Amino acid sequence: MQEDGPARHGHDHGHDHGHEHGHGHGAACGTCTDMLARAERLCRERDLQFTRLRRDVLETVAAAHGPLGAYDIAERLSLPGRRVAAVSVYRALDFLTELGLVHRIASRNAFVSCAHEHGVGEGLVFLICRSCGSIDETTAPEVEAGLHRALARAGFRPASRILEVEGECGACRGRAQGDTGLAS
Repeated sequence: MQEDGPARHGHDHGHDHGHEHGHGHGAACGTCTDMLARAERLCRERDLQFTRLRRDVLETVAAAHGPLGAYDIAERLSLPGRRVAAVSVYRALDFLTELGLVHRIASRNAFVSCAHEHGVGEGLVFLICRSCGSIDETTAPEVEAGLHRALARAGFRPASRILEVEGECGACRGRAQGDTGLAS
């Protein structure tokens, strides 16, 4: 367990940075299969229904190479003569967010999948690259401790603790330094 710095969850929600997943909508991958199994298990444990639409929305978000908005998801799920309403997608996303299977990136009004479970009350930090659009997820126990103290002083109980930090990812910084011949 890492306590001195951010605990990176080792997955990227943005552009491929050279690690192409090789699947599109409707195709199964190991991560997608694991997520679906996790969703089914969580629903069974909590006596919830994992409807076809909820499954389709989760598969679509999990197969995406970046954050997707509800209208994008609805478009991907729609067939000729059979439109999926964005309001139905939003309901499915709310359900999946409650289960921790997807996270909402507020600054993008978009959603990313989450292939792992979080500890109770564990806050998240999303690192959003302005250059390539990648979104990486991490935790920062030292930030959480400070936030916890500030919330306690204010007498405030949060429903969620998700921080978004925009900047430039290491891959883009490396490319920029390589382009200019600068060393770090």
